[in-house]
Amino acid sequence: MLVSGQTLLSQTETLAASEPAEPAEEAIGERIIGLRKARGLTLQECARLSGVAASTLSKIERNDLSPTVSTLVKIASGFGVEPAELLAPSRVATAPGRRAVSRQGEGKAHTSQSCQNRLLCSDLKNKRMVPVRTRVTARSTTDYPVWPQSDAEIFLWVVSGRMLLHSKVYEPLELGPGDSVYYDGNVPHCWTTASDEDAEVIWVVSA
Repeated sequence: MLVSGQTLLSQTETLAASEPAEPAEEAIGERIIGLRKARGLTLQECARLSGVAASTLSKIERNDLSPTVSTLVKIASGFGVEPAELLAPSRVATAPGRRAVSRQGEGKAHTSQSCQNRLLCSDLKNKRMVPVRTRVTARSTTDYPVWPQSDAEIFLWVVSGRMLLHSKVYEPLELGPGDSVYYDGNVPHCWTTASDEDAEVIWVVSA
């Protein structure tokens, strides 16, 4: 039996309409605005609490700037929430001896101009550190609108590929698979991949 193109299109539309639509993920900017308004805070007050410039916060709220994980940590600290709360609500875990497991490919995803991140074990609140798996996509320091800077301490271990750790204080540091570094994040810094393939790293930032 021949089916006309118009009939086939109508059947496809009917099937599509019968399938439940997945809810659109709320933008980070909208979450920040919601948290700020719920607390009755101005941009300037948020900037004072988080240590992130009001101009930067404004760009993030307008979704004109995708924040780095370090910036997310600072903003979340100012609000008193987990960084993952800015991506999607986290499950509260209050039992003693708590633990969380992230399987391969799991974790709250967050992509910035320079990295593809997955915040690991994000279902636990009030963590003292934030573990992240990151694919470094930046090839130049110019890929960073603003170099990350925070009061946090950072431990980084290279899983694959080669990368450069840039700092306003030190010469660029090249790291390869199995190499690690621990450093203060209070000096502006950034990462770039130094090989054809994107570098992949596991890193932990103090909350």
